[in-house]
Amino acid sequence: MNKDTLRREINDKVRLIDQSLDHYLSKSTAVPETLNQAMRYSIFAGGKRIRPVLLLASAEAVGGDPAMLLPAASAFEMVHTYSLIHDDLPAMDNDDFRRGLPTNHRVFGEAMAILAGDGLLTHAFCLITECADSGNISPETVIQVIKELSLAAGPFGMIGGQVVDINSENQVINKQVLDYIHSHKTGALFRACVRAGALLGGGSADQLGALTRYAENLGLAFQITDDVLDVEGDSGKLGKSVGSDERLMKATYPSVYGLEESKRLAGNAVGRAREALDIFGSEADLLRYIADYLLEREN
Repeated sequence: MNKDTLRREINDKVRLIDQSLDHYLSKSTAVPETLNQAMRYSIFAGGKRIRPVLLLASAEAVGGDPAMLLPAASAFEMVHTYSLIHDDLPAMDNDDFRRGLPTNHRVFGEAMAILAGDGLLTHAFCLITECADSGNISPETVIQVIKELSLAAGPFGMIGGQVVDINSENQVINKQVLDYIHSHKTGALFRACVRAGALLGGGSADQLGALTRYAENLGLAFQITDDVLDVEGDSGKLGKSVGSDERLMKATYPSVYGLEESKRLAGNAVGRAREALDIFGSEADLLRYIADYLLEREN
């Protein structure tokens, strides 16, 4: 498939994901209005939906029906958004803007931002259970996916990486610590959403292994390019200020490896991600396209 076709496929998936998120976060008298507003504010603040798109594309690559997996895709986007709300808090990165808009705590206050993040995180696990309602996905598979997300988002994944990141500020760290931070803080959720798509789509053990390797390298490439964009990106296109990593003396790939070597490492990671897909045919073209996009993205 050509790039225009693949780009349209992504846009179609993003529209489905947005519709699903709108449905699951619709107004309800059972949820306090301010909390619902705060959750929806960050969910619909212009995210690219890379993680849920990856989940749906991975399911397609193994022959699954992505339409059945929209609850799970929405769940992963909720967990990602929760992490951004909390990352922006004054106690963490203290950011005023996210995706070109004031951060959640600047609009709703710190307490409501914390609760909005908590609400998105916990509601996500409820949504995943809905994948079993059709009867085509076994409860055992759904439980496995819940475990994947729990490990990726908790102390063994994203939270663990965030803690080491905070503890590493204003310090000179080695490459092993840097790799730990980003493989957990960013890479773990990439890995989990790709594996979730493969599991819910009924993939074989070989397909799951190949997609896991793809996701691990994709997550690495994403983080490296994110670090590079913080150095030389355009704040207008990024929707946030650049140079914040340096101001906070955060551990980044450019600070440890240098800018040009970081770009080379990102290119190598994308190459390995594409190689992992060699066992697939055109059914994985969307995943290949996403890997290539990471090297070209400007936000």
